[in-house]
Amino acid sequence: MSGDRMEERLLGTEAKDSSSLTGKVWVESKKVWRVTFPAMLARVTSFGIFVVTQAFIGHIGNTELAAYALIQIIGIRFANGIILGMSSATETLCGQAFGAKQYHMLGIYLQRSWIINLVTATILVPVFVYASSIFKLLGEEDAIAEDAGYIALWFIPIIYSFVFSMTIQKFLQCQLKNTVVGWLSAISFGIHVLLSWLFVYILDWEIPGAMSAMIISNWLVVIGEFVYMFGGWCESTWKGFTWAAFADLWPVIKLSVSSGIMLCLELWYNAALVLLAGYMTNAAVAISAFSICLNISAWELMMCLGFLTGASVRVSNELGRGNGKGALFAIKVIVGTSISIGVVFWILCLVFGRQIAYIFTSEEDVAEEVSSLSVLLAFSILFNSVQPVLSGVAVGSGRQSMVAYVNIGSYYVIGVPLGVVLAYVAKLEVQGIWIGMIIGVATQTAVLGFITCRTNWDEQVNNASERLNRWFLKRPDDNGESSATEQLNG
Repeated sequence: MSGDRMEERLLGTEAKDSSSLTGKVWVESKKVWRVTFPAMLARVTSFGIFVVTQAFIGHIGNTELAAYALIQIIGIRFANGIILGMSSATETLCGQAFGAKQYHMLGIYLQRSWIINLVTATILVPVFVYASSIFKLLGEEDAIAEDAGYIALWFIPIIYSFVFSMTIQKFLQCQLKNTVVGWLSAISFGIHVLLSWLFVYILDWEIPGAMSAMIISNWLVVIGEFVYMFGGWCESTWKGFTWAAFADLWPVIKLSVSSGIMLCLELWYNAALVLLAGYMTNAAVAISAFSICLNISAWELMMCLGFLTGASVRVSNELGRGNGKGALFAIKVIVGTSISIGVVFWILCLVFGRQIAYIFTSEEDVAEEVSSLSVLLAFSILFNSVQPVLSGVAVGSGRQSMVAYVNIGSYYVIGVPLGVVLAYVAKLEVQGIWIGMIIGVATQTAVLGFITCRTNWDEQVNNASERLNRWFLKRPDDNGESSATEQLNG
């Protein structure tokens, strides 16, 4: 597909026959859902693999469930937060390059992200190798820490799959080609359920069976993405491997680190709260119940992260093409749509709060603890529908570092300390931790909302233009090669 046709599909401004507000909202909604739905499908099914594994391991035993929860929510969120956050730099750069019609730059930005993220993933491996010792050092129960350390080793191949799956997804979604990622993730999810049932229940492989199914499912998505990208379906944006990917990495590293900090502080917030749950009177029950609620909340959050993607792509595209008013209008439409969906899930959670627990456990005490958290869980889900969209706006405009400061203040100055006081001083235990979490997210949402409302979008258009000019490479020649020497210094 030619560059002009790609731009027409994704970037076409308001329809010429849609002068009314309703018509403009309808046109913008269609553009948003073209990006959002595949991203939502991919995120929901990808995270669903972790939830399904938790359900299978939860029926093996209570200690195993707590151990899996400990490493998945603390260890994997630690690694996932770094890699996903650093990958959002790819989202910013590819989205703005696509909006500016610099299609050849998308493949170069993608390769730069692979270099940075492969190094990052390798640095993270020791955290999983020594997970058991780390958890013991942090004061977790020995039995839970030992099982968590064993499960952590199985997660190492999955960390490396994140390096490619996350960055390729962002590369594709910026050019409206992420439908394939959604279907690959959905097919992989179905295969994962089948393999988990076969390995855990039929072959009775227990934890090795559950984790093997997860590794296979995650790498199936990566293999499918490579086939699609290298198979000629991205001819305008993927010109093959080039040494230009190694040129001028430092500005990209700085943006990646800002992005990484932004999302890490958000994902690690929940991890810190699970760690606190491990110090409760009955640690296994507290961790299990808290992690079940967190994973339910996070699974619903995956839908809202689809809107984060939609906001990021639409805002970055409009800024890249010099349309500040278009970016602002897209934000309003996406926020309204996301809140409407959040209200529906808020109601469902209030109605079916107790029944949810039995998907993950047969233990009555765990189910009772989950039930006591159901109202708080419902309000967390409601806040999930707003906050990711505002973060997506920041990613689209390249302001990740600003969000990082907001996250520090909201989560670690307000949320965690308040959760500790309510849990241990006010004796609310797990409920106190969760109330602190909700107040932290509410603070973050309010601050990001204020910043978004006060943003000068014409100024953001100029910032996007300057960023693209700094990191611009001349278009590839007939042989598909780019010269790093042609790049302007950033």
